[in-house]
Amino acid sequence: QVQLVESGGGSVQSGGSLRLSCAASGTGYSRYCMGWFRQAPGKERGWVAWISSVLNTGYADSVKGRATISRVNADNTLYLQINSLKPEDTAMYFCAAYYSDTAYSCTGTAGRYDYWGQGTQVTVSS
Repeated sequence: QVQLVESGGGSVQSGGSLRLSCAASGTGYSRYCMGWFRQAPGKERGWVAWISSVLNTGYADSVKGRATISRVNADNTLYLQINSLKPEDTAMYFCAAYYSDTAYSCTGTAGRYDYWGQGTQVTVSS
């Protein structure tokens, strides 16, 4: 069982940066695939980035080159740094996790993730 708590959201102007954090509790964190997802009002939840237990990463095209996902297994913490923020990045951001025997790759499919945080709001003004 893993519990996830996000923090670090806020209101920023276009072009700014934010660093989101996700604190995980429970055992075996290092063996979990971790991901960030986001959901804007009236839209479906969409994948942003994932990171595997051996620190391989994947990014959605919408944030590629602007976002960096990272994790510190010793601290059970996940991060998402987003630079050059745009108004279309405005959404509730969620961290999520699932246990994986595959250390090298994860998925961006939301249904595969078993554990979710409550979300942190990011609002980008133009």
